[in-house]
Amino acid sequence: MDGNHGNGSYEMRAIEPEVLKQLRITDDAGNPPRLVVENDEGGSPMRCCLGRSRPQETIALVSYAPLRRWARETGATPGPYDEVGPVFIHVDECDGWTGPGIADGVRGERRVLRAYTAEGNILGGRLLTGSEPTIEEGLAELYGDPRVAAVHVRAVEFGCFLAETRRV
Repeated sequence: MDGNHGNGSYEMRAIEPEVLKQLRITDDAGNPPRLVVENDEGGSPMRCCLGRSRPQETIALVSYAPLRRWARETGATPGPYDEVGPVFIHVDECDGWTGPGIADGVRGERRVLRAYTAEGNILGGRLLTGSEPTIEEGLAELYGDPRVAAVHVRAVEFGCFLAETRRV
């Protein structure tokens, strides 16, 4: 369990290994992965392990539908809230995310937290800028609402999906 704040306990989740196997063949938009060689700095956010890429590492860019995947597991019906967007994953299996806490690869200056109900509807969100509030504080605020079942962490600049948290 990653967070236990007031009324809401949650866990941070990377993309599941079985889903990664599928994405390494065909992504959620029906395309093969696009291989990318990192620059000399690396640092791209890896959604398979919630870490960062290494300099000159070959990684895969794939389309991923996080809410759709969550809905398949839970029976939610996100309808128009279903989105497909780009994420980076390792080309080969990696160690994944083992927690606990908030993965360093998810932290950053500007993040958006987007909360969803168990039915798959957007309930609200929280903009995080700078050091206040922290991701932990933003998640505690959102999970304080008993209607929140899941919260996605996204980057502000590109809107990219970074990680999913779920109520436990």
